[in-house]
Order: sequence, then structure tokens, then C-alpha cells
Amino acid sequence: MSGYDPVSLGIIWDRLIAITDETLSSLVRTSFSTNVRESYDLSCMLFDSKMRSIAQGTYSVPSFTGTAPNTVRLMLEKHPPHTLRDGDVLATNDPWIGTGHLYDINVLRPIFHRGRIVAYSLSITHLPDIGGLGFSATARQIYEEGLRLPVVKLVEQGRPNPLLFELIGLNVRVPEQTLGDFHANIACNEVAARLLVEFLEEHGLTDIDAVADAIVANSEKALRTAIAAMPDGTYHHAIDVEGGEDSLRLAIKLEVIGDRIHADFTGTSPVLNMGINVPIGYTKAFVVYAVKCVTTPAIPNNIGCVTPITVSAPDNCILNALPPYPTGGRHVIGHFVNPLTMGALAQIVPDKVQAESGMMSLVNIQGRHRDGRGVSSIYFSSGGFGALKGIDGLPTMPSPSNMTGTPVEVWEDITGMTVRRKALRVDSGGPGEFRGGLGQEIEMVNDTGNELTISCLSGRTQFAAQGLAGGAAGALRACLINGEAVHPKGRYFLKPGDVLTLVEPGGGGFGSAARRAPERVAEDVREGFVTVEAARRDYGFTGSTGRVPHP
Repeated sequence: MSGYDPVSLGIIWDRLIAITDETLSSLVRTSFSTNVRESYDLSCMLFDSKMRSIAQGTYSVPSFTGTAPNTVRLMLEKHPPHTLRDGDVLATNDPWIGTGHLYDINVLRPIFHRGRIVAYSLSITHLPDIGGLGFSATARQIYEEGLRLPVVKLVEQGRPNPLLFELIGLNVRVPEQTLGDFHANIACNEVAARLLVEFLEEHGLTDIDAVADAIVANSEKALRTAIAAMPDGTYHHAIDVEGGEDSLRLAIKLEVIGDRIHADFTGTSPVLNMGINVPIGYTKAFVVYAVKCVTTPAIPNNIGCVTPITVSAPDNCILNALPPYPTGGRHVIGHFVNPLTMGALAQIVPDKVQAESGMMSLVNIQGRHRDGRGVSSIYFSSGGFGALKGIDGLPTMPSPSNMTGTPVEVWEDITGMTVRRKALRVDSGGPGEFRGGLGQEIEMVNDTGNELTISCLSGRTQFAAQGLAGGAAGALRACLINGEAVHPKGRYFLKPGDVLTLVEPGGGGFGSAARRAPERVAEDVREGFVTVEAARRDYGFTGSTGRVPHP
């Protein structure tokens, strides 16, 4: 244990997490885009000198947490540590090095103390724009999706690379926002470096490697112990999801072997000439997330939570896409890795898994504000959360990611669109002993006076969120323009006055609806989550009236 007693280690561990939390706060405060400032599509992490992740900002995106260890390793293969100098900052948005698509920038800063590298700080954010077609699922090759940066030095010994910043600025629709977010990433990693050096000086440490040894060992031991408690065996699961014109099959074979887990995706549908393909690193991130949720959910994330889990998939199946296949909307398929893995885990730990969620819907908006400003921003909205044993699903809660919604007032100011209606969607949660979370309905109109390009990036219009242990499925999603349904992965042009409506799905229920306590059903009716008619049909409700307060 490297000489650290549990109490001292806990205090130090909390201090490192506090450093990453302050790093994340600095990133949000200095960001120029709503993606970061309002929606928190980001992660901040700390690595030791051996490139092991040891702490992350509490409010970090699960997929970034899973891809980051490989990202740091690959970035430092391109720029080995002995070539780096104090003040250097590296960056890349390569999908197969980073998070799986071009729209996320990975920014890495070596942290020097007394003349040598003692740690690395990594921040990741979704950029407002990176050129090409813009954030959408409609590209046929990655070359159409935007500017692909290899691992480059954004800053060299404290001096920004002016040519690189000019190159980026010339290739994006909103250069002030995009370059502003690049600088926010640089600044937050500077904060991380300063705080870590202060921590080392305060505790009389030369580096954090010994602390990392203890943290990683504790986390890995806890995860391996939880896995070892599961029965060895091979567990299969498969689900169907929307693709382009036809549905796709996602298949998993989950093997529990002693204190480790291997996930194999043989049997999964092949890649498409459409930007919904998923690099293997993103796939692994959600396997890790699902396993951690049912084994060691209370332990902070670090490399110890990743090491016991391996994945494999056939080359150019849709969960292991290789260049030059487009990956812009990789979350549309990649987010289903979580319920896919949960379905296999349900055969092992049925009381710890979650029913399927309605998931997020992303709509990317591009064009001109009524005052002439460029617009390139994402509207995040969510369906209902899947229920768990003992817990109703929460309404409009993203899963398996955790971005937040942009406030209506901010969205209207940034884009020039008007949100005319936003309401919970009554009866959309899947019935069960524990009810699935409600979806929502959002209606917005193009009031910019200009044509806007919108790209829809969602699923669940054909395959509803399924329940578990006898729970029922939630309601389906729909995306509409002027009342007409459009493809959930399509790209469209919104004329002035046109109306976009997002009808978000409900989460799946857990357990048979017949076992739901009558007083809970009555409360659902009183609160307006379930209509009297649905309560009678699904739960055998015998009451005669119910108040529905939500518009």
C-alpha cells in the first residue's frame, strides 16, 4: 500500500479529485460555447507520470472517462515524454486516438515539478464546430466531417502556435467560439498544473506515483473482487436499433473468467456509409461504464476500474469502425452498448441492472442569428431514465451519458430560435413495479429570419426502451418539422417560421406492474405522470379522478 493508511489515502485521494473539480470549473467558466458552459459535454482528468488515470472531475462524461487512458498513451507515443518541455500543450481530435469522433478536442499538458514530468492533465470538450458538413450523421466518409488534427503541439514552451490556430479558425463556422474553447482547454490545464504543484509542495512529495500505486491498487482490487463474486460463464444478449434505412443488430458475448470480464461483439451488424459508426475505444468505454455501475459504483474512476475489462469486435462491424468510415454521430449507436451490456449482466446480477432508458436526443443547429452572428450549437434533450429495482426512473434524465440541457433563455439568445413549449410527456414511462421515467415534448420555432440547417442525432423511433423483470417498454421518440415526422438521423433545412418538435421517449419499467403499490399509482395520477385511463389499464387502478397539472 506504499505506506499510506486508509484515512491518509482517502484525504489525499479527495484532494486530487478536488484539483480535477477545480480544473473542470475553470474550463466551464472560460468556455465560449454552450456545449461546455451550459451542457457540460466535457471531462477533466489527472494522470501520473506512468500515464495512469488517477482522478477525474466529478462532473465528467462516462465515455470520455473510458477513452482517456488510451488517448494519453497514443498521444505520448507521438510525442514521447522525453521530447516535451514545461509549457507544452498537445491536442488531437482524431477519432481513433480520442473519443470516437472529430467534434471532441483532447488537450494534454505535461506537469513539471523540479525539472521533470510528474503528471499529466487532460481535458476533453465537444467543440461547437470543426468544419465539414457540421455535426451530423449524414457524411459518407470521415473526410466530409471536418478538420482532423493529428497529435499537434498547440502550445510550445508557453507560446501558442499561431499558424495552427489560424488554420483551425479558417475551417470552422464560428471561429470565436471554437478557438475560445481551445484556449479554455489550455487555461484549465494550466490551473491543474499549478494546483498539483502546490499540493506536492504542501505534502513534501516529489511526485504522485506512490499515491497512484495505492489508489489504482485499491480500485482494481475492489472491481476484481466484485467480478470474482459473479459465477464464471458466458452470457449472451442482443438488441435491434435503428440504422439508416434498415435496422441493425448489436450482439454481445460477455465472459466472466475469474476476476476479469471480456466482451466480444461478434454477430454485430457491419459499418455503414453513414456517420453513426463507432470506433472500438468508444465501445469499450460503455462496457466499462456498465460493469462499473453494477459492481463498484461508489469508487471514483481511475485506471484500476478499466484494467480487468477487455473487449474485442470484428473489424468494421459497426462497433469497431476503421478509417475512413464516418463516425460523427457515433453516440447514436454507441450509447446502446450500455443497455446491451446491461442485458447480459441481468443474467448474472438481475437486481442491480437498469431497465433501458429513453436516451438523449441531439439536434445540431447551424446558420445565422437574426443579428447576423454565426450559429453552431447543440440542443440536448432527454428521454426518461430506466427504472431499477426499488427506484422509479427519473423524468427527462440522460443515460448513459450525463450532459445537461441548455436553459431556454440561453438557447433563445444564442440561436435566435424561440422555445414555444416544453412539458413532461404524460404516460410515456414504461409501466412496472417501478415505473420508467417520463419523456418530454419540446416545440421551438425558427425566429431568426434566416434558413437554419438542423441535423438530428437520435434513435428510439422504432425500438422503445425495454423494461426488465416483467416491466413494460416506454413510449417511442419522434422528431417532427411542421408536424411531419422526419428521420432521426437526417439533415434538414428549417425555413423562417418553421417549427421543430422533439417528442422524447420514456424509460422502461422494472418488475411487473401488478406489483406496484396502489398508493404509488394514486400518487402518479395525482402528480400528472400517469392518466387515469392508463392507470386503470396498466395497474388496475380503481380511482375515478386524477389531477394532471403538467401542460
